[in-house]
Amino acid sequence: TVQHFSFVLTSLDSKWTFGFCRQAPGAQTALVIISYLPWHEFFFKILNQIAELMQEQAVQDLNSFLEGLYQRDVPAPSTTLHIPFGRAHRVYTCKCPNTYTLPSIPENRNLTEYFNAVDAHNMMVIFASMLHERRIVMVSSRISRLSACIQAANAVIYPMIWQHIYIPVLPPHLMDYLLAPMPYLSGVPSTTWERVRKSELGELVVLDVDSNHIETPFDDLERLPPDIVSGMRRRLKTPGNMMGDGVARVFLRALVQLIGGYRDALRFRQGEQITFCEDALVQSRPLPLRPFLESMLQLQIFQQFIEERLEMLNSGQGFSDEFELEACLYSDKSSSRLKQQYKEWSSTMRKESGALFKKANPAMRNAVKTVGRLAKEKSRTAYREVRSKFKD
Repeated sequence: TVQHFSFVLTSLDSKWTFGFCRQAPGAQTALVIISYLPWHEFFFKILNQIAELMQEQAVQDLNSFLEGLYQRDVPAPSTTLHIPFGRAHRVYTCKCPNTYTLPSIPENRNLTEYFNAVDAHNMMVIFASMLHERRIVMVSSRISRLSACIQAANAVIYPMIWQHIYIPVLPPHLMDYLLAPMPYLSGVPSTTWERVRKSELGELVVLDVDSNHIETPFDDLERLPPDIVSGMRRRLKTPGNMMGDGVARVFLRALVQLIGGYRDALRFRQGEQITFCEDALVQSRPLPLRPFLESMLQLQIFQQFIEERLEMLNSGQGFSDEFELEACLYSDKSSSRLKQQYKEWSSTMRKESGALFKKANPAMRNAVKTVGRLAKEKSRTAYREVRSKFKD
């Protein structure tokens, strides 16, 4: 069968570029699209269209399609992309994803593959290991399953994002990356894993996706607050949570319980930027949560989350995503004081035009805003090369 998989390139300034691949059975090469947009289903459908045109040997239609795709501006989320191409005036249409919603089953290929291959307990172990920033390896004989599970594991720690080495499919020549002492999340093909000198790896978490078997020297899941673990386990075993965004929402609600109180730790002063007080966050949570929160404050994934939230606030964007909505629903105390303070501060910032310049980062949800210019610059050469080859 045809395999669709993806990889990630990380630049020196920690920006992510996604590679979307389509490999036909027995083929020694693959079709690849490079983009800053993390739109897996969208680009896999486009790859299928390209493969169909190549199979038809419709060189002119293919060139017309690629040129039409290249010339299109980055479409807005949830809109439909229309690309007229070819002499027969054919039109390709594809629905663009809504980047502001949680991944859903079965629409999201990555999460669907992850949920089908890995049981609830092992998903929770990986989730807990990521919250402790461990060295994590997933192994599979199928590259498509491997990359999907790695991408899905990163997706379910939203609104945080993995900040360390991130390799959905590890090439054989990069095996030594597994010896790195810092945290990583890596997908390793079974054939590559067989060649790894496991005695030299040290302590790491290993999930065999094909057999749904996990090995870990850590008790990370047990270190999470018991109420949160029992809640996740109960919801993941509820049949109604298997479809739609139920699985992603289980993990989102767990993170809301852990860090949703960050809003109570925001400090507003008239005419100044909003700041964050770590001690206030710890004190705002119930006693059973505090020990874990104190350790979580030191994690890079949490520090990056706070930096991004402060940038959102200080640039006037405010609270507008699924995490904030869940945090409002979960909150067991009135948020009227916080809302009023933010309203007053936001009004002042708009009048003074004091919004901070939003620096670029690898966050998937911000990619849509920057991709237009960057994609044009990065893909111009690649497109010309592809067009030249087909002309030849």
